[in-house]
Amino acid sequence: MRNVLAVLIANGAEFGRAEIEVLSAGSRLAADLGGTSVAAVVGGSDQSWAREAFSYGAVRVYVAGSPALTHYEPRLFADALEQIARSADADVLLFSSTISGLEVAPLVGYKLGASVIMDVTGIDGKVEGGGVRIQKPVFGGKAQSELVAQKAPVVLSLRMRSVDPLQPQEGASGEVIEIPVNVRPSTGTWRLIERNLEKSGGPRLEDARIIVSGGRGMGGKENFSCLAELGDVLGAALGASRAAVDLGWVPSTWQIGQTGKKVAPELYVAVGISGASQHMVGIAAAKHIVAINKDEKAPIFQMAELGVAEDYKVFIPKLIEALKKHKTSATT
Repeated sequence: MRNVLAVLIANGAEFGRAEIEVLSAGSRLAADLGGTSVAAVVGGSDQSWAREAFSYGAVRVYVAGSPALTHYEPRLFADALEQIARSADADVLLFSSTISGLEVAPLVGYKLGASVIMDVTGIDGKVEGGGVRIQKPVFGGKAQSELVAQKAPVVLSLRMRSVDPLQPQEGASGEVIEIPVNVRPSTGTWRLIERNLEKSGGPRLEDARIIVSGGRGMGGKENFSCLAELGDVLGAALGASRAAVDLGWVPSTWQIGQTGKKVAPELYVAVGISGASQHMVGIAAAKHIVAINKDEKAPIFQMAELGVAEDYKVFIPKLIEALKKHKTSATT
């Protein structure tokens, strides 16, 4: 195995931490294998993404050229990436564990007849006899498994914040290759009725260094306003448990857990979240967990580094006031 393809799914998003980590991992793995680091951009023709890819080690960037790829459709994106992977002679394809990455990666793997390993936290190309050594968490993050892929192609999705980003090389350049992929909109099985773009004033959950998240214990939709205020003070993204999403209190894009997004912030503040195993899977990579829950026996206290057994309606306003005072004193 030699050629490593970092997959960048634009999908209307901004180039961010997720894309930087995939490119960094691809560059390091290609160096280990004595191969070539390349990238694919699907869902956008913005040349800035290609320039960013070059600065993080890619020597070639393949851009999928087709009007059908203007809007995100996983099957069409998978068709395009299959064609790019074959053109690039890619042995290893790296995706980020974003919602779109987790959706498209298995489809591409199936089309290529590749091994597919999701939620990877470590990759090593320095394996005796060849191959790629892969680490990934199992049993809800309670243990680590180690696998060795010895046959190409291999499709991997990387868990966020499992890779140290490379320092960008200013002025780096390379070759941009537009691939006139042959894709046609799906017919018969489903069709797009409407597209709604949710506006967010904070960072993406996948990129966020700090996340403030609420659960069933919040008691209602209107009570998330205090978490929004806390998030503003901390510069945090907002998340939620599945229970809060199912109750219709917050958008599904906020959901964190086994059936939602898996995040890896430096600080995760869980408010009114009991700590069911399905939710804890989604925050297993968080460096520090702070839990605020009036139920002293809530399971999340067993995982939290700091626990506050108090009604959030009493504690959060005081915390916000204290943080504001600290900020004021720090700037004077």
